[in-house]
Amino acid sequence: MSMKSDSVAMTSLAGERKQGTVGIFGTGDFGRSLGLRLLQAGYEVVFGSRDPKNSALVPKGSKVMTHTEAAQMTQVIFIAVQRNYYHFLTSLTPALEGKVLVDISNNLKRGQFPQSNAEYLSSLVPGASVVKGFNTVSAWALQSGALDASRQVLVCGDDPKAKQAVVDIAHSLGLSAQDRGSLGAAGELEDIPLQLFPNWRLPLWVATGLTAFFFFYLLIRDVIYAYAEKGQDISYRIMITLANKVFPIVALVMLSLCYLPGAVAAILQLYNGTKYKRFPDWLDRWMLCRKQLGLLALFSAVLHVVYTFIISIRYNVIHTSDTEVITQIKKNQSVPFDNAEAWATDAFLSLGVLGFAMFLLLGITSLPSVSNALNWREFHFVQSKLGYLTLTVCTTHCLLYGWNKFLKPSTYKWFTPPGFMLCLVVPCIVLILKLILSIPCIDHRITLIRNGWERPTKVQSSKMDAFLERGTTL
Repeated sequence: MSMKSDSVAMTSLAGERKQGTVGIFGTGDFGRSLGLRLLQAGYEVVFGSRDPKNSALVPKGSKVMTHTEAAQMTQVIFIAVQRNYYHFLTSLTPALEGKVLVDISNNLKRGQFPQSNAEYLSSLVPGASVVKGFNTVSAWALQSGALDASRQVLVCGDDPKAKQAVVDIAHSLGLSAQDRGSLGAAGELEDIPLQLFPNWRLPLWVATGLTAFFFFYLLIRDVIYAYAEKGQDISYRIMITLANKVFPIVALVMLSLCYLPGAVAAILQLYNGTKYKRFPDWLDRWMLCRKQLGLLALFSAVLHVVYTFIISIRYNVIHTSDTEVITQIKKNQSVPFDNAEAWATDAFLSLGVLGFAMFLLLGITSLPSVSNALNWREFHFVQSKLGYLTLTVCTTHCLLYGWNKFLKPSTYKWFTPPGFMLCLVVPCIVLILKLILSIPCIDHRITLIRNGWERPTKVQSSKMDAFLERGTTL
């Protein structure tokens, strides 16, 4: 995207509906991107620069002048420079008296300075009204029309009129704004861009823990057991065979973890007899990260599908297949066709394909661009009804993989159950709980509670009994 071409295209529109003059101190990436959006919104933009003659990079239609001249022409000024360069503002104190200074800076790490950048700016220019804002919006978001990043502007400051001026500018740019209070909240706002996937931390820890557990568990059962008990070196299976066992297990367990907190929440509501009692903190965190759990589960499922596709071209698979064929030819014998095994294999593969297709549909509908096009009933149907169907199909897929293996003593190496049996525990618990909660009498009570009904307390019940008794006596 070319900023120059965009600014040329919008110059005539900007000239038709001027909304005021806005100043920007700084001609870096963010300052230029913000200037372009302001021009497109109909504002007159004035850049304050140390070198006004060097104006080749600023959007066409804006003005470039010294900091003092720019301050005299505008009421709202965006400070688009880093904290380390704020010292030049002290010489502009008379010109900045009564102005609204919007601090958009961020730091490289938390706790880098004893006070927030906005509070430091306020101490340098005490006569100005400092507002913290626009620091959570990137230059790329401004250039792309805020369609590919956050559209929300968080603002804080001690002057309500100054904050409202910044909020009005945000709204005119097509952004939403949220007031976070006084300037003392600036430190919190400056920490937000430093967060690295805050909603993904718990799901990533869960996925990592499950992957590590099942990897080492299957490593012991398959590779180490074969070497210790039979003297076979099958360590080459770690790369594909072992991985292709771990990833589907993790995918199924994490998919079931997306629906388990909903069942736990319903049980707690039944127990409490109301929806107005807070859930435990751990359950709140669990429910808030269900989307991330589902996407990580889908990622594991995709890896399982890819690994499955390449199994047929592996050296040991080709070698084993050729050896069996040669052996049968030499012995002049053939393995009889097992109709039951054929049914089980085809059903296993068919359910795997269906389960993965529905898994993909769940992942696609979780994307904001898709979910925003659905109403609540449609979104709930896909994520709940279709989600449970997906879990049922994938669980059945895993059951067919095991088929009758659980009946064979050789399955339990060193008296441990195979991985596919362990991974069925959580999904089966979720499906059983869902089946119980779907019983009409229980489902009706849950619906009443979620619609606002509350179970009467003992005191309320005794008062009602006394009231009915008095009515009967009268």
